[in-house]
Amino acid sequence: METIVPTRQQALDLLQQYNHSDRLRKHALAVEAAMRYLARKHGQPEESWGIIGLIHDLDYEQFPEQHCTKTAEILRRNRWPEDYVRAAVSHGWGICSDVEPLTDLEKTLYAVDELTGLITAAVLVRPSRSLHDLTAKSVRKKWKDKRFAAGVDRELIEKGAALLGVDLTELITDTIAGMRQAADELGLAGDACGQGETA
Repeated sequence: METIVPTRQQALDLLQQYNHSDRLRKHALAVEAAMRYLARKHGQPEESWGIIGLIHDLDYEQFPEQHCTKTAEILRRNRWPEDYVRAAVSHGWGICSDVEPLTDLEKTLYAVDELTGLITAAVLVRPSRSLHDLTAKSVRKKWKDKRFAAGVDRELIEKGAALLGVDLTELITDTIAGMRQAADELGLAGDACGQGETA
């Protein structure tokens, strides 16, 4: 069966078809924004990186027990290219997938997926409720408190940073910068409107 080159609109349609939770949709948008930023930073194709970030958790709401497996099935049924399928599935490596992240795209997705959740949690406890004045230093402080955002697997983020060969603070800074691009959509623009200090 001939594959297609999926557009962002097709990815968004699939996301909305399989996910009705506002929280999961916002998570997808956060990962997409981080992926796009990091693609630009490293001279990689922004569109494909962003699209894969957008659909990486495609099956999670409806098929949590078959996470990653169902995503692969859905994408193949929609004639998505195999490298897109592999990349999406690789983010579950060691948890619900045996597909190891090998490409820069896959390693980046693996690293930022959990991290966007920690950053979102860190924003929501700030008086400004804004990404625009959040710093990596603030996130690092919250990192040490294991009760804060306890569901976020910090070891997985560290493993992702190691796969990429980047310092954790740099990864946090870049992920914040990416998420700022979608702050309004994520409901994390607060009152700062872009006037805050940089991370």
